[in-house]
Amino acid sequence: MQNTKNTTEFNSETLELVNKIIRRYPKGRQKSALLPVLHIAQSENSGWLSSEVMDYVASLLEIQPIEVYEVASFYSMFNLQPVGNCVIEVCQTGPCWLKGSEELLAHFEKKLGIKPGETTADGRFTIKTVECLAACGNAPVIQVGTEYHENMTNEKADELLSKWTAENKCSHTNPYL
Repeated sequence: MQNTKNTTEFNSETLELVNKIIRRYPKGRQKSALLPVLHIAQSENSGWLSSEVMDYVASLLEIQPIEVYEVASFYSMFNLQPVGNCVIEVCQTGPCWLKGSEELLAHFEKKLGIKPGETTADGRFTIKTVECLAACGNAPVIQVGTEYHENMTNEKADELLSKWTAENKCSHTNPYL
């Protein structure tokens, strides 16, 4: 996305992809493209959705901005404030909690010096707590981008943090780009 003085727009390649997704749906039903378009918008906007970006998405889909805000604020996969390059989502539902996600979360907090919803000073890491990641049989689970990490332990968390720090990135991609 390019931020100019008063507009936020997709580049021509991304706009072509967005229009292709919108065309999948009948006229009058283009709102059905909202989730994939929000994923693209978030990916193009440093991992978060500003109100300007959500307004732009609404204009592309010919829907009211509130319809975009409602969806973006409902799903934990969308970030409504700036986040780090690596967003660590820790599942907090029953099975993960019973298998130690609370202790795992405390470990991430201690290692990174931040609480859920915060980003490290260097902008590398953000921690989020989320509801069910649908991998209960392999709890506790974290998600980073499109990658799941199951049967997590503090030792596995340390290995991942070391890897992501050394690579200066997390290995996650937007499935739509």
